[in-house]
Amino acid sequence: MDMDDTPAARDRAPQGAGADDPRQALPDALSNRALSACSNGVMIADAAAPDMPIMYANPAFCAMTGYPLGELLGRNCRFLQGDDQDQPALAALRQAIAARQDAHVVVRNYRKDGTPFWNDLFISPVPDALGVVTHYVGIATDVTALKEQEASLAFHRTHDKLTGLPNRDLAIDRLQQAMQHALRHNDMLGLLCVGVDNYHLVNESLGHAAGDQLLAGVAQRLRAAVRPHDTVALLGGDEFVVILEDVRSAADVAPVCENVFAALAPPFQLDGQAAGQADGQPGAPAVHASASIGVTLCPQDGKDGASLLRYADMALARAREQGGGKYQYFSSEMNHRTLERIGIESALRLAVLRDELQLQYQALADLQTGEVASLEALVRWQHPALGLIPAQRFVPVAEETGLIHAIGAWVLRRVCQDLCQWRDAGLAPVRVAVNVSPKQFLDRGFAAATAATLAEFGLPPSALALEITEGVLLHDPDATGGTLAELKALGVALVLDDFGTGYSSLSCIKRFPFDAVKIDGAFIRDIVTDSGDAALSKTIIAMAHHLGIQVAAEGVETEAQCDFLRRHMCDLIQGYFFAPPLAADAVRELLRERRSLPPQLLRIQQQRRALLLVDDEQNIISALKRLLRRDGYTLYTANSGQEGLEVLAQHPVDVIVSDQRMPGMLGADFLRKAKELYPDTIRIMLSGYTELQSVTDAVNEGAIYKFLTKPWEDELLRGHIADAFRLKEIADDNERLNLELRTANHGLAAANRRMEDVLRQQQQQLSHGEVSLHVARELLQHLPLPVIGMDDGGMIAFVNAAADRLLRRGGALLGNEAGAVLPQLFPADGAPPAAVHEAEFDGVRYAVMAYPMGEHSASRGSLIALSRCEAAP
Repeated sequence: MDMDDTPAARDRAPQGAGADDPRQALPDALSNRALSACSNGVMIADAAAPDMPIMYANPAFCAMTGYPLGELLGRNCRFLQGDDQDQPALAALRQAIAARQDAHVVVRNYRKDGTPFWNDLFISPVPDALGVVTHYVGIATDVTALKEQEASLAFHRTHDKLTGLPNRDLAIDRLQQAMQHALRHNDMLGLLCVGVDNYHLVNESLGHAAGDQLLAGVAQRLRAAVRPHDTVALLGGDEFVVILEDVRSAADVAPVCENVFAALAPPFQLDGQAAGQADGQPGAPAVHASASIGVTLCPQDGKDGASLLRYADMALARAREQGGGKYQYFSSEMNHRTLERIGIESALRLAVLRDELQLQYQALADLQTGEVASLEALVRWQHPALGLIPAQRFVPVAEETGLIHAIGAWVLRRVCQDLCQWRDAGLAPVRVAVNVSPKQFLDRGFAAATAATLAEFGLPPSALALEITEGVLLHDPDATGGTLAELKALGVALVLDDFGTGYSSLSCIKRFPFDAVKIDGAFIRDIVTDSGDAALSKTIIAMAHHLGIQVAAEGVETEAQCDFLRRHMCDLIQGYFFAPPLAADAVRELLRERRSLPPQLLRIQQQRRALLLVDDEQNIISALKRLLRRDGYTLYTANSGQEGLEVLAQHPVDVIVSDQRMPGMLGADFLRKAKELYPDTIRIMLSGYTELQSVTDAVNEGAIYKFLTKPWEDELLRGHIADAFRLKEIADDNERLNLELRTANHGLAAANRRMEDVLRQQQQQLSHGEVSLHVARELLQHLPLPVIGMDDGGMIAFVNAAADRLLRRGGALLGNEAGAVLPQLFPADGAPPAAVHEAEFDGVRYAVMAYPMGEHSASRGSLIALSRCEAAP
């Protein structure tokens, strides 16, 4: 480039600047080296030539475009746009060139190999001494990654990341457009709402990763099951929508539904690790997915998108009520039911104001003492026209509409009022359990509101129990754990309700601080006749007891159910067998009369000790009964080994005394069988015959505790039997102690696990902080803008590459006082760096911008950025 050496230029030169002054001009060699070293692409075009050919390009520009310098020189830059000559940015660029002005555009260029890239391009005119533009200089930056990220963000604003389908917002927009088109052309449109029936089961049993895989697989098959121009979108959760355009009649929708069912019929092969398989386990789980479909049509069902979606959702709910795996057209009856529900909502709002709600209480009996252990408060609605409405009919409406907060607050206050009245009546304190809805529990102020209500009525927290269903615990386990911890610290009891009906039973009682669990009544109904329900109930009781948690059984209606639960160590029963739900006045009478279970239904620890006498001689049985009656045992008798087994099947027995010679089954064989079926019993043989071999074998096998001979000495026999009962009681005590030890060990393990979790979280936070620090340093290091970091003592702690190139001047900067080595960073008065001031470095004016740190972090000091000042026109 020609230098401006006119007389006018000399007149404009700074005073005292001679021809050799380095501030006047840089040598050409240095300029070329600087341009070649620049990390941005730089090109210079000849503005005087007709086609503005490229006359210079630095290595970065060549690398960016993929063209060697020889193939760039002499060509106009437009060849880099390929066939994309109609880009709006290019029009702005041409307009700026025509006006001989600066321009900043982002254009799509193509490399030599044909791959596109985005070029962030600055161009500036270069005038000669007379102000005539002779050249254009362009600075280019490859921003392809940034543009791709922007495009990805734009896509994910309207599409689901997991499935790639349009999300709810885009689906509603497309539905509205499709409906407008259908109404304008008198066409029909179909809308399918597709719900995956077993998604939650897969999600909770195999894990969220498996659930995500299932959703992605369903999305892929749905796209293949419909026409290319139909829209498939994900509404949220497990619900998809399909927009069917150009539908002639309702009959055209049915084949599409059948196609969807057929597409989903083959099993989905899920990744083994995502589904929770252990490493090395062969095969991956195959999952079958069924779907329910709700169908609505435009214009016959609705003429706006919101209504059509709502009606499709109603139809989907109806299809699921019918068992799933079906499609259901929307009907006016569904809307009528919805309107009826809305009517219940309106009436319910008034019911709260008019005090139409009532409370009833159902007692829970303690199987150890037989007395009332606690009460459960049950809310009812006394509707002026419909009569008494149970909670299951109106509570779901209250939860959906948000009225549950007002109802829950009313229930808690009414319970506290009744507790105060019973206390003032001189009745013994009793705990009342209140059911907590999911929305109530997830309210962050719930624990504080509960504490305030108890304090208002002067009641201790121990007077209240809160029953929480498993479903509540699945929303946000971390927030749930925090709320439960607050309530536990308050002192109220925590009960896990409807245990066994959800997907998180085992994790719930292990992770959260519950005092008791309630076995759902569905498992109690057939507990005496159904081996599955019996096994499940016994497992729940044993599991909860090992964790130190009480167990209550709901829906106990018969003595047989109560007896089963008693024999298997259940703690509490609730149901009509003991007491139905009662009004507050009736509860007062219940508590006053101290109603109790009959003695034979109390827990084993409180019963009379049971003794079984087995002998084929009736006079022996009678003599033993007369002898042992004074010891207060519960006596059972049998005349053969088979009869003895039948008695054992019907009654709990502690000690067995059996003869050896009996018809049908020898005593040794009977006791051997008794040990196999009832190993906790203590077994004694009392016989006048000594068949040495069979008795010895039975003793060696542990089937016989003692062998006594007939005739016996009364006091000696009584002593042996008493010793046997004491041995049994010791064994029972040992079992209880073992349970307590295992419970303590579990508590210790849980505490260790919590400490490990806290430590792990702290380590993760430290690791994330270190990663963030490294990323920030690397980002600052590669900025083309000079950046200097200064600590709060004024020492230079960081210099990025651009600042190092500008300021080093042969000397190190790090660790030095900024005021000593770089006084230009400070204003002329020596004050700390201001927000913005100007300074000169190597003859060039820079704006010095200081950014104090520590406003949003624990950092101290300041970052100082240098920005080259634009030359005055």
